[in-house]
Amino acid sequence: MARGEPKSLESLLPRVLARLAGESGRAHTLAPVWATVVGPHIARHTRPRSLEGGVLVVIVTSTEWARTLEREAPSLREQLNERLGPHTVKEIVFHWELR
Repeated sequence: MARGEPKSLESLLPRVLARLAGESGRAHTLAPVWATVVGPHIARHTRPRSLEGGVLVVIVTSTEWARTLEREAPSLREQLNERLGPHTVKEIVFHWELR
């Protein structure tokens, strides 16, 4: 059986993290991928909490962040799925919680 080109660890790691998050239901393993997608400023105000059934729950530090990110959810979902694999994240829900 012929194999394709070897893949770098950097390209494989997000999918492995997505699988771990999906199996455990805990999305903290996705924090590096989340931070890459949203950037350091937003990452300081957010953190992935759970991933179950394609629903990614992200904790935010204020209702303002929740409202802002809800508008960006389709784009964020698309960027996450480019890194994690198609249809990994079907929906993103933002919950406000004090840190």
